[in-house]
Amino acid sequence: MRATVVYESMYGNTREIAQRVADGLRRHMEVEVFEVGEAPQELGGIDLLVVGAPTHAFGLSRAKARADLAEKEEIISGGVGVREWLEGVTVGSRSTAAAALTTIVDKPQWVRRLGTAGRVLDRRLEGLGLRLLCPAAGFEVAGMKGPLISGGAERAEAWGEELALLVEQRVTEPLRELV
Repeated sequence: MRATVVYESMYGNTREIAQRVADGLRRHMEVEVFEVGEAPQELGGIDLLVVGAPTHAFGLSRAKARADLAEKEEIISGGVGVREWLEGVTVGSRSTAAAALTTIVDKPQWVRRLGTAGRVLDRRLEGLGLRLLCPAAGFEVAGMKGPLISGGAERAEAWGEELALLVEQRVTEPLRELV
């Protein structure tokens, strides 16, 4: 089984979460990890696509916001963002599973109800015809630049392993019924 993890990150927090999710996935499947600017537009032969992005203005970042930020300071994903990448991506099979993750600044719960990148990612992944394994996972950061809230990296790794097990169950269950 194979998985691809694609992330957008400004200060490294979403990248760290994506890497830790990939570590969890690797216990059960082959994994490739890409910063969104390096990610291929055509994804074939994968069983799982995991896409991660920071929450920006209650959703996904926009090109102008990334460009403005990149002028002021060094960021990781200053070019193509997940929003743009998803507009052109093709996935080889509609049976490919998907999951989304987001980092979000540690804010009161009522603020999160206004929106997160995870909710947008879930809708976009479903729009590609992929089957979501679960609602987007959110990982808190302390302030705009982080660091991750204690325990977030470990939780991400455990979540990655859970995703792999969900994919494994869905792939092997029909095969068992045929035997």
